[in-house]
Amino acid sequence: MKLRESGMPPIDYWEQLLDVPAILDAFGFNAQTGDVTELGCGYGTFTVPLAQRIGGTVHTLDIDASMVALTAQRAGEAGLTNVKAETRDVLVGGFGLLAGSCEAALLFNILHAEEPVSLLRAAGEVVRPGGLVAIIHWRSDVATPRGPSLEIRPRPEHIVAWAARAGLSAEGDAFLLPPWHFGVKLRRA
Repeated sequence: MKLRESGMPPIDYWEQLLDVPAILDAFGFNAQTGDVTELGCGYGTFTVPLAQRIGGTVHTLDIDASMVALTAQRAGEAGLTNVKAETRDVLVGGFGLLAGSCEAALLFNILHAEEPVSLLRAAGEVVRPGGLVAIIHWRSDVATPRGPSLEIRPRPEHIVAWAARAGLSAEGDAFLLPPWHFGVKLRRA
């Protein structure tokens, strides 16, 4: 599953666009957090800091083998042993994890995919009952330096509607993740 308009800019530029600690804090990731899966590891921008703060393993997936290799390399350089990086097309073969085996799933900047409900359903299946599906995406109400075109960029209300179709429910309202993102917390029933 290659995403529409999903090319990656240079790593230094990409990583200055995101306040990774604030985003991870907004979702409550800490030392008590168990296993987490991440779809679309990219450069490992979230993978490495997430693995440094949680008690479980980060199972990170990407369809691009070069991104998986770079993420694994960065995790190794950081001395992390709780990162499992794999090249995988989730829409073809699922997350490759047991149903209900993760405390949370990350779908960051990925729901402009052509099959967002399928992605949400797959994420919902891999998290335990009550588990978190954490979403961030580029805002549509301000000009952003990156992100997909407005025609395919999801808004919070789209994500909540798709989540309902996928058997997930929104926890509270969408929230801002300054300067260019918003977040949505979804829960598996």
